[in-house]
Amino acid sequence: MTGPTSSQCADLERAVRTYGGHWDTERALRALRDAGHDPQDKHTRQILRDLASEGLLVKVEDRPVRYSTVRTG
Repeated sequence: MTGPTSSQCADLERAVRTYGGHWDTERALRALRDAGHDPQDKHTRQILRDLASEGLLVKVEDRPVRYSTVRTG
């Protein structure tokens, strides 16, 4: 397991920017595990909400919650 939760935010943001597409909690958890973290569901959902509030993701479904990467450029 790597460092503090702030590194989870950075690693998930990097994965979203690298792979794009649709993101839900399960995909985010897999990406964080692949990056060497031991993520928790609740915290991972918060990171997804934070990335959406920053404009990197946009919510496309409510139940189950699903996001899509915002294309830039």
